[in-house]
Amino acid sequence: MTQIRGLGYLKIQTSDLPRWRDLVLDGLGFAEGSGPDPDGLYLRMDERRARLAVLPGDADRVLAVGWEVRDQFALAAVGRTVEASGTPVKVLSEAEAAERDAEQVIAFADPAGTPVEVFFGPVLDHRPVLTGRGQRFVTGVQGMGHVVLPAPAIDETVAFYTEVLGFLPRGAFRPAAGRGRAPRVRFLGVNRRHHSLAICPAPRGGDPGLVHLMVEVDTLDAVGMAYDRVRDLGFSISSTLGRHTNDKMVSFYVRAPGGWDVEYGTDGALVDEAYYTAEEITSDSYWGHDWSGSEPLAAFSPRP
Repeated sequence: MTQIRGLGYLKIQTSDLPRWRDLVLDGLGFAEGSGPDPDGLYLRMDERRARLAVLPGDADRVLAVGWEVRDQFALAAVGRTVEASGTPVKVLSEAEAAERDAEQVIAFADPAGTPVEVFFGPVLDHRPVLTGRGQRFVTGVQGMGHVVLPAPAIDETVAFYTEVLGFLPRGAFRPAAGRGRAPRVRFLGVNRRHHSLAICPAPRGGDPGLVHLMVEVDTLDAVGMAYDRVRDLGFSISSTLGRHTNDKMVSFYVRAPGGWDVEYGTDGALVDEAYYTAEEITSDSYWGHDWSGSEPLAAFSPRP
């Protein structure tokens, strides 16, 4: 059984902070939060001070994928298990943990090189969350949402998350179904959200280190309004509105600065572990999700 309760936060670096501000505040309706970097952009979805931190830099990359555990005992257990697997673990200083609005944080890298942080004791902000679409983000016991990470060595990476961190298999998808033995995308869960993590076969590692971030809202109207707004703002729609076959999410994908996507959806399925068995889907969507106009993702493009 995993100690991980959910995706707690995502911290990224961007070379185009103004465009990110347009996307997440004006386009997707996140609420602006607060954080230690006066030049950074901190986004609220609920009572957390910031679920998504976007910091200025000279390149686009993931700085930390933050996973939440219940308490200091769970954090210590995760640290021991990761160290026993041969992966070095760093305990962040009190000041570094405070920068992440957590009581204590440990950090390590997964086999694909993704910077991972595990924490407990998030600091709350009890002011009203004033979202731009009037929407409520679906977080709570399901966490922030999900991330899809690229991995050249997918089997090793999946084994790390399942056998070391205890993530539960939640099915797979082989994009080239019926053609040889193409590697599968693996979906992994830690709570009732269908998947909090997916590992996607990628030809190379390194920056930006993300395929997409998914966030869920409470109404289809909020999704539709965000879809219209990001188009009005000139952002590229990677995928039109559609419903996925595995998590049942009705969503669209918009290209974020840096070459990866934000999936924005509603009506995601809840998994009952008493009855669930891992399945392999043969199509990613029942309808919609037209990717024909999508630009190449940075994780799958040749290095410049």
